[in-house]
Parts: sequence; structure tokens; C-alpha cells
Amino acid sequence: MTGASSGFGEATARSLAAAGFTVVVGARRMDRLAALAGEIRGHPLPLDVRELKSITGFVGAIDREFGQVEILVNNAGLSAGLEPVAEGHDDDWVQMMETNVLGLLRVTRACLPLLRRAPRAHIVNIGSVAGFEVYPGGVGYTASKHAVRAISRTLRLELLGEPIRVTEIAPGLAETEFSLVRFKGDRERAAAPYRGLKPLVASDVADCVLWVVTRPDHVNIDELVVRPIAQASTRDYARRP
Repeated sequence: MTGASSGFGEATARSLAAAGFTVVVGARRMDRLAALAGEIRGHPLPLDVRELKSITGFVGAIDREFGQVEILVNNAGLSAGLEPVAEGHDDDWVQMMETNVLGLLRVTRACLPLLRRAPRAHIVNIGSVAGFEVYPGGVGYTASKHAVRAISRTLRLELLGEPIRVTEIAPGLAETEFSLVRFKGDRERAAAPYRGLKPLVASDVADCVLWVVTRPDHVNIDELVVRPIAQASTRDYARRP
């Protein structure tokens, strides 16, 4: 589980552990990770998906301890900024591409030998509705999540015939630290998208992950889209006054 120190990652780690899975959690914030692992009897390991050396160390530690991986949840991801292309910042674009795209690719590549050692395995990529929709100001994030969708579909083809399932879960509006990160700690701006409606919460997405990984072995959920009932698209919402 990447990006397990908060949000979808933390909630999914809790859900999988409660279902009886042995969970290895990776993230940069080791204080949060250690606390989580203590509660769920998980295995905390430092992981920065933007750093190849960190990925290699993370997967190497799993290899030495367990020798295989049955489920990889590529959850680490973020959005930075909400500027149009003409006013976009290179640092934001690079951060999103390195985290959401290269990080996912590199973690998956590193884990594939361990996934192939398991009698059956599953790769779950946490995408977004921004992987098939766009909105003004979201170019860096939507481009990165379109890439996640392409990666998921490519893996499905490349692994066809092997006992490795591939699923993309695409959440809509969800109240986590997502907006706080996007707006660089500005709590007022971060709260605005959730006003007047009930968004998804992290446990809703965790429920989706648990459901897809516990289907019968011959069943592959290629893609699962989940939104709050008050959201029909990235730009269409039913908000209460």
C-alpha cells in the first residue's frame, strides 16, 4: 500500500487488515505510518514514490520479509495548484507527474517479480474521475490521471494470461487531505469544494478496494467509478444553499 499515511491509503490499510490481510504500508510520514501500523498490526516502511532509491529499498524489504506480494495498491498521488495552462507552475506539474505517473510505474515495475511469485495477485490503481474528464485549471492533475488510466489498461493487456488481476478505481469528490495539499495548506480554499453537499470519505473508497480484491479469482473488475450522489461530473454538482 503506497501513500498509506492518510486518506484513501490509511482507510484501505485499515479495511484490508480488518479483513485478515497482512498489510505493508509505505509513505514518507513515518510517524503517522508507525501509529497506523501499530493499530492494524501492519508493517511500516519508508517510501517516497518520487525517489527510485526509496522504491527499491521499499520493495527489497518486502522481498526479504515475505518473498511475494498478492495485492499492490498504488494509492500515492496528489494534486498541486488550480491554475490554467498559461499560468501553470513547472514545480507543480513535475510533482504531479513524478508522483502520480512515474511513481506508480516504478513501484509497479519493482513489484511485478514479487506479484508473479504469488499463486494469484492483484494490482489496484487509485485513479480519479479526472482520468476521463477534464476541467479548467486541472491540466496537470487530469493529465496525470489520464495516464493512470492508460497504464491500468496497458497492464491488463500485458498481463493477460497470467493470474494477476488489474483494477482501476476512479473516485469522484472525496473529502480527504487532497484539497489541502492542492491549495498548499489554505484551509479556506480547501474547504470550498465540499460546501453544500456530502462528499465521499476515505472509507467509501476503501470499501471499493476491499470489494474488488475479494471477488472470485476468475473475476476481474477492470474499472470502478464511484462518486457522491450529489456529483454527476467534475463540474456538475447539486449543492444545498
